[in-house]
Amino acid sequence: MEQLKSRIEAVLFVTAKVLQVNEIAEILGEQPENVEEALLELIMDYASREGALEIDDENGYILQVKEEHLDIVEKLCPVELKPPVLKTLTVIALKEPIRQSLLKDLRGSNAYEHVQELLEKGLISRHKDKNGRSFNIKTTPKFAEYFKLKGDIRALVKTLNIDKGVKDDPEDTNERGSLSPNEGVNNELNEELG
Repeated sequence: MEQLKSRIEAVLFVTAKVLQVNEIAEILGEQPENVEEALLELIMDYASREGALEIDDENGYILQVKEEHLDIVEKLCPVELKPPVLKTLTVIALKEPIRQSLLKDLRGSNAYEHVQELLEKGLISRHKDKNGRSFNIKTTPKFAEYFKLKGDIRALVKTLNIDKGVKDDPEDTNERGSLSPNEGVNNELNEELG
């Protein structure tokens, strides 16, 4: 039983999603009833040691940090972004600096909420343009750190466009100084995010 508990613990440790008993049993090649019994013992073990971790069993099983220690996790671990927010961040990164009004046109009215969330997470910055009428948005160093990027994001976009066979024409820029949205990666992104 102790060996099975250790193996279950290993599965829960490396998995970032909630698992059902049957899934764990299949991964380990064990009978579901044995896994369920070992899981119950493992949950009690975690509860009795009063550490920072627990096994949550509300909708399946997941190893997680207890709520009272989440402040530490938020300081050390990268933030999680929902897909719509991540898509908005992608548009910002590929077209930066981008006017907030254009971002709203590309991503819809929810873009304002996405911008606020990304500002709070420190992944973007927002500054008034030279006319003072609109905000320009661009990524921050924390963005590069979050995605483990090295160098300038514009260089990455250029590389992506070259890899996709897009001509490298410095004259082919729009008013924001980004590559033309009707070519290569930017065109595909616009169609997908439309």
